Amino acid sequence: MALVAPALAAWLAAVVLLTCPVVIGVAVALTAAGAAAVLRTTASRRRRRAGGPGAAARAGLAVLASVAVTATVVAFRVHGVTTGPVPDLARREAAVSVEAEITDDPRIRPHPGGVTRRDTAVVRARLLLVSALRERYAVDVPVVLLGPAAGWRALLPSQRVRLRGRLSPARSGEPVAAVLLVRGPPEPIGVPSAVQRAAEVLRAGLREASDVLPEDQRGLLPGLVVGDVSRMDEEVRLDMTTAGLSHLTAVSGTNLAIVAGAVLALSRLAGLPLAVRAVVAVIAMLAFSIVARPSPSVLRALVMGMVAALALGTGRTRDGLAALSATVLGLLVFDPWLAREWGFALSVVATGGILVLAPRWRDRLERRMPRMPRLLAEALAVTVAAQVAVTPLLVLMSGRLDLAAVPANLLAEPAVAPATVLGFAAAVTAPISMDLARLLVRPAGWAVGWITAVARRAADLPFATAEWPGGAPGLAALAAVALVGWVVLRGRARRRFAAALAAGALLTALVAVPVVSPWPPPGWLLVACDVGQGDALVLAAGPGRAVVVDAGPAPAPANRCLRALGVRQVPLVILTHPHLDHVGGLPGVLRGRAVGAVVVSPGRVPEGEAGRVSRQLQAARIPEWRAVRGMRWRFGPTEITVLAPEPGAVPQGTGEGSIANNASVVLLVRWSGPPRTATAHTVREPDGPSGEPGALVTPATEGAQVGEAQEGGAQVGEAQEAEGASGVRGDQGAPLGAALLAGDLETEAQEALLRSGVPRVDVLKVPHHGSSRQAPAFLAATGARAALVSVGAVNDYGHPAQVTLRRLRGLGMRPYRTDLSGDIAVVADHGRLAVVVRGR
Repeated sequence: MALVAPALAAWLAAVVLLTCPVVIGVAVALTAAGAAAVLRTTASRRRRRAGGPGAAARAGLAVLASVAVTATVVAFRVHGVTTGPVPDLARREAAVSVEAEITDDPRIRPHPGGVTRRDTAVVRARLLLVSALRERYAVDVPVVLLGPAAGWRALLPSQRVRLRGRLSPARSGEPVAAVLLVRGPPEPIGVPSAVQRAAEVLRAGLREASDVLPEDQRGLLPGLVVGDVSRMDEEVRLDMTTAGLSHLTAVSGTNLAIVAGAVLALSRLAGLPLAVRAVVAVIAMLAFSIVARPSPSVLRALVMGMVAALALGTGRTRDGLAALSATVLGLLVFDPWLAREWGFALSVVATGGILVLAPRWRDRLERRMPRMPRLLAEALAVTVAAQVAVTPLLVLMSGRLDLAAVPANLLAEPAVAPATVLGFAAAVTAPISMDLARLLVRPAGWAVGWITAVARRAADLPFATAEWPGGAPGLAALAAVALVGWVVLRGRARRRFAAALAAGALLTALVAVPVVSPWPPPGWLLVACDVGQGDALVLAAGPGRAVVVDAGPAPAPANRCLRALGVRQVPLVILTHPHLDHVGGLPGVLRGRAVGAVVVSPGRVPEGEAGRVSRQLQAARIPEWRAVRGMRWRFGPTEITVLAPEPGAVPQGTGEGSIANNASVVLLVRWSGPPRTATAHTVREPDGPSGEPGALVTPATEGAQVGEAQEGGAQVGEAQEAEGASGVRGDQGAPLGAALLAGDLETEAQEALLRSGVPRVDVLKVPHHGSSRQAPAFLAATGARAALVSVGAVNDYGHPAQVTLRRLRGLGMRPYRTDLSGDIAVVADHGRLAVVVRGR
C-alpha cells in the first residue's frame, strides 16, 4: 500500500498542472522537492534517535517526491508544446506546407447528422518540417491533423507524409503543439516501419479470413482480438455500448492475459520448463502487441494486463496493488497527459477493483455457497468488482448507470477467451495458409455470435441503462446511495429482504413494464423513430410489415427502431430526398429484411448521395423508382399518395441544400378502420407544463381529399390489402384520419404546394426538423392537431427553431419532439387517432 498514495498524488498533480501555466508547475516541483528534502532530513534525525523513520514519514516523503517528479515532467512537456515556431505559427493561423510522421491509426469520422456525407480524418502525428512563406523550420512536436478522409485510410503509423494546410492553436491542456487543418489528400513520402508493416499484414489476414462469417461477426472479431473496429457494424457497436460490453473491442490487459494464459497452458502440456514457458509467454504477448499496434494505449494495456494476471495468478493482491501503483507512476512520467484520459482512468480503476475487491468477494461466495464452482465464483467476483469500481467514473463521464452491464458481462465472458485465442491464431496463420485461418475463424465466429446475441438481448432490456445526474452532484448522489446500501445490507435478514426487493424490481422491469407500457403500442399506425438529427418514419402495412419513409443518418438507429416494431418485411421504402440525414440509414432498413422497391425524389441533388443510394439498391437488386405526383399505394390500413414534387416545377431556393429540400417527396397518408380497440394512453406534452395530459387527436372534419390522381411514370398497382397491422384491420371503412409527411420542404416549396392545394390532416410531420423556414399559411392550411418534429438532441442547426414551435402552438398544434420524447407513435384508439410517446 505504500505506493498507492504517491501514485494518487502524482495523478492529481498531473491533472491540475496540465491546466495551469508552466511556471506554476515549476513552482510546485521546487516546493515539493524542498519539502521532501526537509522531511528527509527530519526523518534522518529521528532515525538516528529512535532507530528508524516512521511509516508516515516514509509515505510523506514518497508523496512529495512523486509530486515533484510529476510536476517537473509536466512543466517540461507543456513548455515543449506551447513554445517554439509551431505554436507561434498556429497563433498567426499561418498557411504552411509540412512533413509529418503518423503516430496512430487515422480515425475516419462521418459528418454527424449532416445533409451530405463529409467524412473527416483525425490523425495524430509528429511534425518534422514546417515551411511558411520564407520561414522553414526543422521541428519535432506532436500535432493533430484534421481534414478530408480521402487518402488517409490506407496509411499506417510511422509513415511520413507531405501536407498543405493552415495551423490553428490547440485547446488548452491538449498534448499537441497545434492543429493542422489539412487541404487535400496526403502525399506519402515514405514507407511504414517493418513492425507496422508486419502488424498490418496480420490484421489484414484476420480481416480477410473473417469474410466467411456473417456481417455482424466479421466486423466484431477483429475488434475483439486486436481492437480493429474499421469494419464493425454500427448496430453491433451501439448494442455493445448499451449493454456495457464496449470495453471488449478495446485492446486491454484482458486480451493479453488470455493470449498469455493460452500459450502458458500449451507450453505446460508440451512439458516445457518454467523458464522456457516464461520466454514463450513474453514472445506471445509481444507478438500480440505488434498485431494490435504498439501504440501507447496498447503498451498501457500490456502493463495493466501483466499486473492483473500476476496478482490473480499468485493471489498476492498487495503486491499486485503495489505493482499497479508503480505502473501508474511510470506511465505518468512517460506521458503525463494520460492523467486526463478517461480510458486510462477506467483501466486503472477497473484493475484496482479486481485486485482489491475480487479476491475477497470470491472467497466470500465460496464460503456462503459451497456448491458454487470456484471458476464461476471468480468470474462473478471479477465482473462485479470491475463494474463497481468504474461506476463512479461512468457517472462523471456520461451521467448514466449501466444496469445491464453485470449480467451481460457474465454471459459474454465465457466466449471472450475462445474468440480471442482462435482469432489471434487465425491472424498469425493467415499469411501462411488462408484456408487454415478460415478454419480457425469459424469456431471463433460461434463465440462472437454468442457475444452479439447477448449484447442485442441486453440492449433491448427495459432500463438497460438508467439516467443519473452527471458530474459532482451525480457522484455525491451515488455515494449517498452506496452508503445507504452498505448500512441496509449489513445484516443477513436485511440482505435477504434487499435481494427479494431486487428480484421483484427485476421481475417488474422484465415482465410488468412491457405489459403496462408496451412498445410498440397496440394499434400503431405511424412511428417517428428517434434516429438523432434526421428523419425515419414507419407506416403500418400488416403483421410484421411496414412502409419506411426515410431512414435517418445511420444504419443502426433505423434498424433498431424497425426491430423494436417487429418489422420483418418492407414492401416499400420512400426516400424523400438524397440528404445523408434521410438516406444514410438505408443499409439498416435493408438488413435482414425483404424490401420490395424504393421510391426516390426526382431531384438528384446532391449527386453524391443520390448515386450512393442507387449503387446500394443495385447491389441489393432492389428496384428504384422516381416519385411522380399522383402515385398511390395501399398496404394494410395505410393508403399513401404522392402530392409533390411536380415534374419540372420544383422551386429552387438558395443553395444546394435548399434545392434538395424543396424537391422532397411529399406524402399524404390516410387510414381507415375499423381498427381493433386500443388501450387509451395519457400523453404528456414535452414542451408544455409538466403533468399536462395529452388530448386525443380527432379526425379532421373536412377529411383529407386530394382527388383521384392518375398513377403515372413507374406506376405500382395497389398492393393487396392485408389483415391487421398491430391489431388494425386493413379493410376500408370509416376514415380514422390522415397525416401529411412534408419531408424537408422550405418556404418556397411550401408556398408552391399551398397554391396547388394543401389537404387538411390530423398529424403533420413538420418539414425540415422544425427549422425557421416555415410558411405560416402552409402550416395553418394543414389544420393539424399534432405536429411531429424529428430532430436530434445535439445538432448545429438550432432545430427546432423557437419561432416555429411558438407558431405551431399558436395554430392549436401540439409539438412532439423525438429529442425529448424518443420514438413517437400515432395509434388508432376507438375510431380516432392518439399520440403515444415512448420516452427517452
